[in-house]
Amino acid sequence: MTRSRRTTFPRSLRPSGNGPRARAPRGVPGAVLAASVAGALAVSGCGVVPGMGGGGPGPLKVMTFAPEKTQATNMPGMPAMAHAYARWVNSRGGLDGRRLQVITCNERNTAKGASDCARQAVREEAVAVVGSYSQHGDAFLPPLEAAGIPFIGGFGISDEEFDSYLSYPVNGGQPALLAGHGIQLADVCRRVALVRPDSITGDRLPRLLNAGLAEGDTPTTDVLAPEDATDYTEAARRARAEAGAPPGGPAGPGSGAGPGSGEEERPGCVTAALGDRTETFFDSFRRLPDDEARVRVSSVLGSVGQPLINRTGGRNGPFEGAFVTGWYPDSGDERWAGMKRVIDEHAFGDNRVDPADPGVQTTWIAYTVLRTVVESLDGDEITARRVADALDDGVRVTTGGLTPELRWEYRDMLGIPGFPRIVNPRVTFQEVRDGRLVAQREGFVDVSETLTDSVSLVN
Repeated sequence: MTRSRRTTFPRSLRPSGNGPRARAPRGVPGAVLAASVAGALAVSGCGVVPGMGGGGPGPLKVMTFAPEKTQATNMPGMPAMAHAYARWVNSRGGLDGRRLQVITCNERNTAKGASDCARQAVREEAVAVVGSYSQHGDAFLPPLEAAGIPFIGGFGISDEEFDSYLSYPVNGGQPALLAGHGIQLADVCRRVALVRPDSITGDRLPRLLNAGLAEGDTPTTDVLAPEDATDYTEAARRARAEAGAPPGGPAGPGSGAGPGSGEEERPGCVTAALGDRTETFFDSFRRLPDDEARVRVSSVLGSVGQPLINRTGGRNGPFEGAFVTGWYPDSGDERWAGMKRVIDEHAFGDNRVDPADPGVQTTWIAYTVLRTVVESLDGDEITARRVADALDDGVRVTTGGLTPELRWEYRDMLGIPGFPRIVNPRVTFQEVRDGRLVAQREGFVDVSETLTDSVSLVN
């Protein structure tokens, strides 16, 4: 399927004002593909953090949106964390003396919902959309681009987040996770069965995983599954059969397996990337009749995290021993202490705000970016244009070691087709030990080269 791309473009060559941006020729490095229509439709289900009293500059409005109470992936912790962050900074005098006003919106996992949230941000004159989640980048970015509103620190689930000139990602998104997961599994798995959504978003996952697995010449099987199923028995049965096949089995010749190769000593691996439905998949997987196949499970953050591990039995559950690739240090790392303090003091026991949730973690980092940008403007009028200009002009953001230093100048971006605006192509390797996600390898792993290699696998 052919999709339009919005790539980086020097700010000096963009139209001024907040009106629609011009379209540049497709395929030219740094071309801007901007939307031409913006609306101001109100949506229901949005809330506002109560403001601080007193005079001074007017409130600083931002939006955080995410799907809630849907039949697919839900990320309620992201808007809940945004509210907690606002309460915290407002208790300390706001952002550079300005009250932070957070508008939240239920994206509903639909293109219409995503578009409506973006249009709400336009209507409310938000200066940024911060720490949000949506698969529908082609629906929410055009209204934001037309109004000149920057998108800071999205979850990284849509392609458009990595090529819109007004998107400022804080992680490498799902592309980095899958590429890194392939590297993580290449050393430990005999072969891999990937269970992924039968969707446009899911279609790109195999080539990303395979680019990483290529380091170990590990064969794979692509297992398609519905994104919103309530039972995955058939997909689980096929995945286990493929992953547990002996050397020279269904994956065919050329895998390097054979007598004396050591392949028979390595387990097969089943990895699933189904968002919220990953739990449902592994529930079906563990209910399969026992067989003699040696199979381990794995996944990526966003599909598997500490909350899910806790819900499914911890050390006695299906994820014990699982391999997991993430963006950030594990949730027990001391670098999360500041975020945890804010949650303890300002989330007021809201159980949606779990410090081990990667959505909550991403929202914390995205608001750290916003805070740094606002403080860099040093009392000047804060507008969407000025926020975007500060990011384009190279404001540096430190996150206490949760990510490398972040900066979004042209030279800082990865620049590969499909994901040109990635500035943080690093992941972490984790595994489940005694029911807890802990580091399998210390430090970050740079997946820049693997992401570049994945482009050659498109065809």
